[in-house]
Amino acid sequence: MSNFYEERATMIAAGDLQEFVPFGRDHCKHHPNALNLQLRQLQPASELWSSDGAAGLVGSLQEVTIHEKQKESWQLRKGVSEIGEEVDYDEELYVAGNMVIWSKGSKSQALAVYKAFTVDSPVQQALWCDFIISQDKSERDYSSDEVEKCICILQSSCINMHSIEGKDYIASLPFQVTSVWPTKYGLLFERSSSSHEVPPGPPREPLPTMFSMLHPLDEITPLVCKSGSLFGSSRVQYVVDHTMKIVFLDTDPSIVMTYDSVQGLHSVWALRRVKTEEENVVLKFSEQGGTPQNVATSSSLTAHLRSLSKGDSPVASPFQNYSSIHSQSRSTSSPSLHSRSPSISNMAALSRAHSPALGVHSFSGVQRFNLSSHNQSPKRHSISHSPNSNSNGSFLAPETEPIVPELCIDHLWTETITNIREKNSQASKVFITSDLCGQKFLCFLVESQLQLRCVKFQESNDKTQLIFGSVTNIQAKDAAPVEKIDTMLVLEGSGNLVLYTGVVRVGKVFIPGLPAPSLTMSNTMPRPSTPLDSVSTPNPLSKLLGSLDEAVLLSPVPELRDSSKLHDSLYNEDCTFQQLGTYIHSIRDPVCNRVTLELSNGSMVRITIPEIATSELVQTCLQAIKFILPKEIAVQMLVKWYSVHSAPGGPSYHSEWNLFVTCLMNMMGYNTDRLAWTRNFDFEGSLSPVIAPKKARPSETGSDDDWEYLLNSDYHQNVESHLLNRSLCLSPLEVSQVKDEDFSRNLSLDSSTLLFTHIPAVFFVLHLVYEELKLNTLMGEGIRSLVELLVQLARDLKLEAYVDHYYRDYPALVRTTGQVCTVDHGQTGFMHHPSFFTSEPPSIYQWVSSCLKGEGVPPYPYLPGICERSRLVVLSIALYILGDESSVSDEPSQYLSRISIAPQKSQAEQEENRFSFRHSTSVSSLAERLVVWMTNVGFTLRDLETLPFGIALPIRDAIYHCREQPASDWPEAVCLLIGRQDLSKQACEGNLPKGTSVLSSDVPSGTETEEEDDGMNDMNQEVMSLIWSEDLRVQDVRRLLQSAHPVRVNVVQYPELSDHEFIEEKENRLLQLCQRTMALPVGRGMFTLFSYHPVPTEPLPIPKLNLTGRAPPRNTTVDLNSGNIDVPPNMTSWASFHNGVAAGLKIAPASQIDSAWIVYNKPKHAELANEYAGFLMALGLNGHLTKLATLNIHDYLTKGHEMTSIGLLLGVSAAKLGTMDMSITRLLSIHIPALLPPTSTELDVPHNVQVAAVVGIGLIYQGTAHRHTAEVLLAEIGRPPGPEMEYCTDRESYSLAAGLALGMVCLGHGSNLIGMSDLNVPEQLYQYMVGGHRRFQAGMHREKHKSPSYQIKEGDTINVDVTCPGATLALAMIYLKTNNRSIADWLRAPDTMYLLDFVKPEFLLLRTLARCLILWDDILPNSKWVDSNVPQIIRENSISLSEIELPCSEDLNLETLSQAHVYIIAGACLSLGFRFAGSENLSAFNCLHKFAKDFMTYLSAPNASVTGPYNLETCLSVVLLSLAMVMAGSGNLKVLQLCRFLHMKTGGEMNYGFHLAHHMALGLLFLGGGRYSLSTSNSSIAALLCALYPHFPAHSTDNRYHLQALRHLYVLAAEPRLLVPVDVDTNTPCYALLEVTYKGTQWYEQTKEELMAPTLLPELHLLKQIKVKGPRYWELLIDLSKGTQHLKSILSKDGVLYVKLRAGQLSYKEDPMGWQSLLAQTVANRNSEARAFKPETISAFTSDPALLSFAEYFCKPTVNMGQEILDLFSSVLYECVTQETPEMLPAYIAMDQAVRRLGRSEMSETSELWQIKLVLEFFSSRSHQERLQNHPKRGLFMNSEFLPVVKCTIDNTLDQWLQAGGDGCVHSYLNGQPCEGSQLSMLACFLVYHSVPALRHLPSIGLEGSTSFAELLFKFKQLKMPVRALLRLAPLLLGNPQPMVM
Repeated sequence: MSNFYEERATMIAAGDLQEFVPFGRDHCKHHPNALNLQLRQLQPASELWSSDGAAGLVGSLQEVTIHEKQKESWQLRKGVSEIGEEVDYDEELYVAGNMVIWSKGSKSQALAVYKAFTVDSPVQQALWCDFIISQDKSERDYSSDEVEKCICILQSSCINMHSIEGKDYIASLPFQVTSVWPTKYGLLFERSSSSHEVPPGPPREPLPTMFSMLHPLDEITPLVCKSGSLFGSSRVQYVVDHTMKIVFLDTDPSIVMTYDSVQGLHSVWALRRVKTEEENVVLKFSEQGGTPQNVATSSSLTAHLRSLSKGDSPVASPFQNYSSIHSQSRSTSSPSLHSRSPSISNMAALSRAHSPALGVHSFSGVQRFNLSSHNQSPKRHSISHSPNSNSNGSFLAPETEPIVPELCIDHLWTETITNIREKNSQASKVFITSDLCGQKFLCFLVESQLQLRCVKFQESNDKTQLIFGSVTNIQAKDAAPVEKIDTMLVLEGSGNLVLYTGVVRVGKVFIPGLPAPSLTMSNTMPRPSTPLDSVSTPNPLSKLLGSLDEAVLLSPVPELRDSSKLHDSLYNEDCTFQQLGTYIHSIRDPVCNRVTLELSNGSMVRITIPEIATSELVQTCLQAIKFILPKEIAVQMLVKWYSVHSAPGGPSYHSEWNLFVTCLMNMMGYNTDRLAWTRNFDFEGSLSPVIAPKKARPSETGSDDDWEYLLNSDYHQNVESHLLNRSLCLSPLEVSQVKDEDFSRNLSLDSSTLLFTHIPAVFFVLHLVYEELKLNTLMGEGIRSLVELLVQLARDLKLEAYVDHYYRDYPALVRTTGQVCTVDHGQTGFMHHPSFFTSEPPSIYQWVSSCLKGEGVPPYPYLPGICERSRLVVLSIALYILGDESSVSDEPSQYLSRISIAPQKSQAEQEENRFSFRHSTSVSSLAERLVVWMTNVGFTLRDLETLPFGIALPIRDAIYHCREQPASDWPEAVCLLIGRQDLSKQACEGNLPKGTSVLSSDVPSGTETEEEDDGMNDMNQEVMSLIWSEDLRVQDVRRLLQSAHPVRVNVVQYPELSDHEFIEEKENRLLQLCQRTMALPVGRGMFTLFSYHPVPTEPLPIPKLNLTGRAPPRNTTVDLNSGNIDVPPNMTSWASFHNGVAAGLKIAPASQIDSAWIVYNKPKHAELANEYAGFLMALGLNGHLTKLATLNIHDYLTKGHEMTSIGLLLGVSAAKLGTMDMSITRLLSIHIPALLPPTSTELDVPHNVQVAAVVGIGLIYQGTAHRHTAEVLLAEIGRPPGPEMEYCTDRESYSLAAGLALGMVCLGHGSNLIGMSDLNVPEQLYQYMVGGHRRFQAGMHREKHKSPSYQIKEGDTINVDVTCPGATLALAMIYLKTNNRSIADWLRAPDTMYLLDFVKPEFLLLRTLARCLILWDDILPNSKWVDSNVPQIIRENSISLSEIELPCSEDLNLETLSQAHVYIIAGACLSLGFRFAGSENLSAFNCLHKFAKDFMTYLSAPNASVTGPYNLETCLSVVLLSLAMVMAGSGNLKVLQLCRFLHMKTGGEMNYGFHLAHHMALGLLFLGGGRYSLSTSNSSIAALLCALYPHFPAHSTDNRYHLQALRHLYVLAAEPRLLVPVDVDTNTPCYALLEVTYKGTQWYEQTKEELMAPTLLPELHLLKQIKVKGPRYWELLIDLSKGTQHLKSILSKDGVLYVKLRAGQLSYKEDPMGWQSLLAQTVANRNSEARAFKPETISAFTSDPALLSFAEYFCKPTVNMGQEILDLFSSVLYECVTQETPEMLPAYIAMDQAVRRLGRSEMSETSELWQIKLVLEFFSSRSHQERLQNHPKRGLFMNSEFLPVVKCTIDNTLDQWLQAGGDGCVHSYLNGQPCEGSQLSMLACFLVYHSVPALRHLPSIGLEGSTSFAELLFKFKQLKMPVRALLRLAPLLLGNPQPMVM
């Protein structure tokens, strides 16, 4: 019987037995592809099979399934969640045939297929692998890299990789691979070595056998190994030994285990990246291979690559195709490929900027060593190896480049050689396991020996290497690690399943439902070691023993015990027992604590190994004890506990603690059966045989013990207190006394037990755990359980101080007397008192209290990793209350003493390094420092809620501080902790990729009908209706800018007009109107800029340009194509180009767009080609064209469509602004003859394309001052016309383009143009501007310009009319903002009539503009300054346009003067527009508005003809554009009215160009729907100069002076500056008040301005800070002095700034004046009734569901709640809501409840009293008082009236108790006598609240003989007892309770 118990005692019950079938197997059957694939493969076979096709097919299918079954395989791993939270499920990767199925799921989560892959050839292996995407190869620290999670599928000739993000890669393998291993860095390949490895012919280097690939786009490179030789020097070489096989590879630690098949030894290697010196060694080493007789094969195998490059099939011998690793010609040596810009190169190559051959995939790698995957016939073989074929090849070798190895393996350990070592002892299974104390073992199973070998290893102290220790052998047939509980399962030869931790046996695993293999103790008898040994011997009886029922089991045990014969017979009849019951055959797929058992009958079951402990309390205690004990003892202790805890039929959850206590005390030597309180533990089923030491067989007669047991039982106590008992007057007392004496007599500890010597240490750590649990309000029950154990130990160790401490905490639980177990004095000596043990009990409450009072504190002891809360509280109090900033830094703190057993280097130290304080976040005050530190250590709001309220108060106070004025750049977690959801959401949005927009409009794209789409449907109405809420201006703009509807052609038919003439009249009128319609798209593009995120599956809708009209009254259609009037050819080509640009510019830069989508948008019809050309240009302007593949760009350009080329060249250049990108430069150069070599073929490039290309060059080289480019462009400004009509038409636009480009290249460089002084750029430009002799042209194009043009006679002089505009603007841009007076004077307008005659009035506009841009700082926004630009002669003689008769003067040309006057003014106005672009400067606006009005009146003046209406219109348009620039994005009403007026003017001088200007002004005014504005950076000004060039086209095809496409470059000057406050609770845009602070400048001081957002911000470089102002919203400060990056990222993401309404406030929309808020109402009548506000109203001011329901349930009168409590709750709620501290509500209520409970004397534990005490101490603490003085304005954190009341009530209650007889109780406590039980809890409250020192401290100060209070005061000073407490104790201590006189 006892034997049976022992056997059962060490059994461990496994739980959750489930049948296991790989999920993929089932899915495979239904997977659509499976069947077809099989059918496809079997078609021919079925015909051979039988004449009857169908039957044959079925047969073959069955054949296949049988065949498939053998090939299936799967692996499981722990579920990995994307977010990083803990997940507990399995992921399975199942492989069968051509399919790989990845599924996820577990018991609790349904199984589901996550991905399924089908490939073309059978899958050899599938695995998970994480690739590192490092940005730069050179950095060697790979900590911060992103990881690309992939699944890799190996086929015979290639490997496919699919990343979770959806990228697919495929790499061909240059050799046959036996297996692939995932490593920390990438993949590791083992090459399969074929039989004919040794080649005939000259000796060669062997080939590497292992290769690595770090990323799917990288090359496959050989592995290097570094092994120490006998002489100590290590040699580095390739891994070439084909006898070395990898048997295991782990990522953490990164090690490889190999097996040498010749020596039969296993070795372990560390896998790491190669160091550069090792690379060099290997590369040099391999190049010395060429010995003289072997010159032909230059390094190792170059030859064979030749055969490849000569085009042989790569199927020769494995050798021939292995091109040498080092001397390989690189197919990528052409420079063009190396300098390939990633912008237009290949697919995913982009993600690896360092991929060695950017555009070319890994083919180069394939050619490098292409080992054939087919073995040839020997005949072919010998030929391929004939030496001459080799040598011929190798002489052709071009320059070679070696393959650089990436990974290296370092030798760490090899097992020792034993004499008898069988050849085939390769490990079949290897894993790493750690034991319960964290020691790690590398275990490998050698099946042929039935051995599991475990090697212990650990990290060296400096963490650089692994040290391997001894090997332990365990007999095993199979094994698997159980990671979650640090154990491993071992299947013994006998068929038993045994649990080990490290190499310590824990016990057998009992699997309910599976028969035990045999009940024999198989190890008791020597077994013949026959070959059959490996077959386990199931018991023939095991069928009967299905359940472990005792009755059945008892009989077989004795018989089997001695039947050795039975075994022998079994060995012989192996066939019989195979059929008897099932037994476990092997173990596989361990995940967490789940493992699959394969049974002998082929089925599989999955079992769960139970965890070490389920309750948190037991887990914590075990951790603490384990931490403090030496490792060996800790393991023994845990093993013992585990076998008790997990025994079959083990404990249920609730008794786990009781079981733990019993087990622990037994190990300490207690006899738990004799101890009163442990004896009552009620276990289900008796476990005593397991736990208790063996007892003597109880005698038949019984004993006294039984009687005592009964007396002690609960039953007895219940009877004792029974009424009947009292009525019978049974006196219980004498029995119990006897009982106690009796017990104490014979209770002593057994000192031989495991933990006896460690009792003090265990007690102390458990005390620390107790203090830790006090900091978690959820663990109350656990604390009470723990206290009982601690009190027992404290009494037995005679630690009075601890008992007193527990009594003060839990007076009701801790009786002053109790059962004591004696510890002999002799035995006490054995006990080991550790150094950290203190006689004073550490108390966290006491520690905090001392800090608050400002007393000195000893460091608080803490257990790393276990008492994390204590550590957190101590450090945060030290930081916040003591103000010591160094407390939270990394070095060990002076406030904590770490407890450790000295020699061990614990894991905790590593943990401490985890929490480093990251200084990236800006921190100014202690409160901020505290909050940021707490989030860094992972403290969350949920943790804060579980801290007791007194301890949490200082932290909450800090949070309250921070919430008022947080920094805008704090990380999300900090903002969550301080309760600012607005900020945390902002931080969280900040980390999102750009494509996700909060404010994207939800207008579905396909709903409107075709006619509806005017291209403006996707605007964000919500925001626009907030910006312009008071009128419908946005709809008006839409009406003005739409070009998709027919126009109204309103012509009156006069009687004398015939019908035919009338139709012509209508069509002429329509032609006029169409001039306007064609000009609209440019403006529409501005209005809808970046407002739309396209759907990747639909083409972009481009609204059609409608050039028809409708004539009233009958609404008849008028069409231009009727042939009645002449329509200019190609009239619409540019209009549709602009239409395409407008549509393309709707796409926001953040959209997700790829090359395929761009190509997909290509129209089917040729007539839409112009629109597509515009669309391409737009994509360049918003940065998406970089995604277009080079191939497609080439494709578009070769079509030769002029518009497409223009759009593409400008687009690509804009996308690559200022990057000097080589590939784009080449692209542009082809189109510019001047940039081609003089001898090159003359390409026929259309003129407009040349213009576009020149501007493109300017954009690419913007601001770089690139010498060569500048030189060419300078010459191109004055390019003379060629002899054969080339360069003769539209020369003006080319010259202008060259000028603009030159200006861009040297933008703002002024006089410091490095290295260009010899070009004399400014002088040359001046000459172009004013004329003169053409200089002899130096440079490469001399010979082109030898013969002059036959058409144009210019002679030797410069044609100023052509070159002036370009040169003027070039000067303006080169000297932009330099304030260079000398250059500016060149540009001054001439001041004599004679000189004026030499300059075109138009050019004066440009000169004035250029001059003002150079003298940037002199521009002033007033009309006086504008007039100051006009020379005196003009000012004096110019006609005032309103006069009737003209003044007469002979020598003055009035026409010239007046034209010069208006143009100069227009130029000055334009410069004003540039200077104040996007600033909404009021004086600039008023000034420009005045001039605009003036010009409008001039136009209608009688003598406008002198100036010429055309000139006036031009000037008006220029002024209007300037006005729109200043007010860009603001939608100003006055400007809109001007634009609307000019929109209506269609006749007369109004041509296409003026309409274009007016509608561009309108577009700028509403730029991007009010979300964008213009910037005044140099780059923006350059772009605006191109876009707003003040010469407008005369008709829609006019590009003579300026290329129309350049009008769209304004996009480069637009920047998002709209800030939209979004309410974080409702997620809708709202109004909020901003305070914007400007930096001081030379014109104004630092000023503040209030704006109502949503609003456009001024340019960011002008601002110092932006603040969301109260009182409605929480304040929020964005400080721009630290950098504008944060704000820029907000603005670029739609400008969404999250704001949060304060409690009791309504938004500005609902309550514009602020009269409806809660606070406003209460200010009106501040009387007492107002405080108890009606709970219904609370919903108006808080959205917090907790507060709403509190109001609902606790603030409304109900039956059982008194009015007084109701009033209290209502006022508390009011307080919390109005002071914005809802988190204090629970604290208020807890305090109130505690005070009430004290009043009723029902305090059973004093923790709440402690908390109140801490709260009071906090508010009276020095640090708090100082803060109040520093911030007098800050809100009250707790109500000032509430605390004094609480304090007073507690004082009164305790004083009443004293008077009512409590004083006697206190007296007896102070004298160390027991006092009566009923008073105990009040006494404890008194002691705690008044901080009465513990009994043991009193004698030391000598209380006897004190006569006066003063003396007492003096004596108590050192005990730090408060005076008010002393006043209460004085009467007792002085012994004369007369009234005290101070």
